[in-house]
Amino acid sequence: MRHIHHSDLSQYRTYLLSLLNALEGIIQPPKYHPESDALYHSLQVFDLAHRQSTDPELWAAALFHDVGKSVDQKTHAQVGAEMVDGIFSPRVTWLISHHLDLLVAPRKTRLALAGADQYQDLILLRDWDLKGRSVFAEVTEPETATDLVLSGLMSSSTDTEDQS
Repeated sequence: MRHIHHSDLSQYRTYLLSLLNALEGIIQPPKYHPESDALYHSLQVFDLAHRQSTDPELWAAALFHDVGKSVDQKTHAQVGAEMVDGIFSPRVTWLISHHLDLLVAPRKTRLALAGADQYQDLILLRDWDLKGRSVFAEVTEPETATDLVLSGLMSSSTDTEDQS
């Protein structure tokens, strides 16, 4: 997270929740998304990331990877990255922007990112994205998920500053 001051946290929380809530009722193609609703899917992806990783930047990428779908389905990855640019770290915005690379161009992506940390991050995000498609999943509420992301990022940012 870019150095967010605690005084700005409420504004960021409100904005991020508005991005998530805009996904409610966004129906996705049932062939690929039997769970249909983009918010329900995003919360499932977040829950998987939160259970399987201790990295709050991965949680953020998982939770917000599809926020651009409220604006444009086709270019949602780029649109979504732009929507959170300046709030999250370049790593998070890059993951959101590129979360479809392993679907669209797997070989090219593997070759371009061979040995890079970004590649492992993309693999995790792609895996969670694929698994977050249950019709019956119980999910975290958007407010709770957003708070977990923000508090995780704030504490990891504080830890980084303490080490400097």
